[in-house]
Amino acid sequence: MIGAGIFALTGQVAELAREWFPLAFLVAAIVVGFSAYSYIKMANAYPSAGGIAMFLEKAYGRGTVTAACALLMYLSMVINESLVARTFATYTLQLFDVGSRTWLVPVLGVSVLFFAFLVNILGNKFIQTFSFFMAFIKIGGLVLLAMGGLYASGLSFESISVQPQDTTFTGFLGAVALGILAYKGFTTITNSGGEIQEPHKNVGRAIMISIAICIAVYLLVAFAVGGNLTIDQIVQAKDYALAEAARPAFGESGLWIAVGFAIVATVSGVIASVFAVSRMLAMLTDMKLVPHSHFGMSGDVQKHTLVYTIVFAMILTVFFDLGRIASLGAIFYIVMDMVIHWGVLKHLRKEVQANAFILVTAIILDAVVLGALLWIKAQSDMMVIYAAIVGMIAVFAGERWFLNGKNNS
Repeated sequence: MIGAGIFALTGQVAELAREWFPLAFLVAAIVVGFSAYSYIKMANAYPSAGGIAMFLEKAYGRGTVTAACALLMYLSMVINESLVARTFATYTLQLFDVGSRTWLVPVLGVSVLFFAFLVNILGNKFIQTFSFFMAFIKIGGLVLLAMGGLYASGLSFESISVQPQDTTFTGFLGAVALGILAYKGFTTITNSGGEIQEPHKNVGRAIMISIAICIAVYLLVAFAVGGNLTIDQIVQAKDYALAEAARPAFGESGLWIAVGFAIVATVSGVIASVFAVSRMLAMLTDMKLVPHSHFGMSGDVQKHTLVYTIVFAMILTVFFDLGRIASLGAIFYIVMDMVIHWGVLKHLRKEVQANAFILVTAIILDAVVLGALLWIKAQSDMMVIYAAIVGMIAVFAGERWFLNGKNNS
C-alpha cells in the first residue's frame, strides 16, 4: 500500500493545492477514513478472498452494477500501475540528467511492467515474500528522506503557509482527490479475508493501521519537501519532486539516495499491484461477470488475466502522462467508492450494523472532491473528462450487453 504513490503524487498534489499541499494529504486521509468504514463493516461481516467484488455482489446481486463497478476498480488499479511505471522512469532518468519529457519515459515504464510480468510468472509465494520485505525498505527509505529533509530545512517551511496566496478552494479539493490515490491501496486488504486469522476483526484492524502509517509517513515527506523547495520548484519538478528535495538534505548523493528508494518503491509496487489486479480479474472471470478469451494462450485463467493487465498498463504508460493518469485513476476509483457506500446504505446497513450518518458523510465527501477535480479538468484538460466518460460508458454498456447475452443463452 505504501511507498510508490507518494513519489508519484507529491508534485501533482502541490501543483493544485499550492501552499496547502501537506494539508491536502491530511484531508485526503480523512476522506479515506470515512470511505474505509464501509469496507471494514463489510469485511467484518463477509470476510473472503473476493474483496470488493464480493461486497458489490452482496449489495447489488450478480448484475450490471456489480460487474461494471468491479471492473472500474480493476481499471483504476491498472491505471495506478501505469502511474507507478512512469514514476519509475522519471526518477531513474534523473541520474542521467534527462528531462521527464523524453521518449525514454514510456520506454522505461513499459520495461518495468514487462519485468513485473516476468516476476509474476514465478508464482505467488515469491511475490508475497518479496513484497513483505520491500515494504520495510520503502517505509525506512521514506522516513530517512523525510528526516534528512526536515533536518536540512531547519524546520523552516517557506512553501507551506497557513494563509496561502495562490491556493483556490477548488484547486485544494482537486488535490485532495489526487491525494486519495496515495491511500486507496487499503482496498486490496479486503482480499485477504480468506487467508488471515480471525478475519472478522483483523481485516478492519489492518486497514486502520495501514492508513495510520501512511498518514504519518506522507506528512513527514510533504513537510520535508516543503521545507527544502519553493512551491514553484516543486511544481517544476512535479514528476520527481522527492529527488529534487533530497539535494539540499544530502547533497548530490541525495539524488542517488532518493532515486534508489524510488526505484525500489516503484518496482516492488508494480510487481505487487500486477499480482493483485490480475488475480482480481481472474476472480471476476470465474464469477462469469466479465467476458474472457484465451486468444490461443496456454495456461490457466490467471496467466491470461496477467497478460491482459500488463498489455493494458503498457498502453496507458505510452499514451498518457502522469497528470492525466492520476486524474483518470482518481475519477474511476471515487465513482466506484460512492457506489460501494450507497450499496451498504441502501441494502446492507442493518445487516452489517453500519451507521447511516457515516455512510452519507462518506458519499458527500467523495462527491465534493470528485466534483472539484472534474471542474479543474474541465477548465484545463478536457481529454481526461472525455476519457473518463467514454471509459465508464464502455464499461457499463459492455457489461450490460455481455450479461444480457449470457442470460439469454
